[in-house]
Amino acid sequence: MTSTDDQRGPETEIVITRRLAAPRDLVWRVWTEADHLAAWCKPEGFMSRIDSHDFRVGGYWRYVMVGPDGTEYPSEGMFVEIDPPHRLVSTDQFSEDYVAAAGGGLPNGILVTLVLDVAGEDTDVTVRISHPTVEARQQQERMGLITGWNGTLSELEAYLALQQLGA
Repeated sequence: MTSTDDQRGPETEIVITRRLAAPRDLVWRVWTEADHLAAWCKPEGFMSRIDSHDFRVGGYWRYVMVGPDGTEYPSEGMFVEIDPPHRLVSTDQFSEDYVAAAGGGLPNGILVTLVLDVAGEDTDVTVRISHPTVEARQQQERMGLITGWNGTLSELEAYLALQQLGA
């Protein structure tokens, strides 16, 4: 996955954390099961479609966020590490059809690491988004990655609350 041009290190990472009022096993389940993912894995106002979710090491995934105007934002990757219910690592990139439609130049070669830590009755979520270069990280920041992830985690938070109410 990495090349000789890969510059990964702290300066190429974006780290987002959130404490969720839910037990770790529940957070893991809704993060790793396709039916749950489709319900929350998107910023507010978007829809989400799960085209593929082969949840195993080496398995392929493809998720599509659909904006309020109908624009589709497909991303895909492979599950690299699965350590239930603590750690999940996957590659993440824009799908080739989206890159072509956008005229190319979108960052790829991203590695996303999710860590779930018990915090009493809550769960501390850490999402580490590692880019191959500083420029790729900066491009994703300009594209709204941090706002998007924070919005997605807010959707997750609301979804977990419903799950705990038995909805």
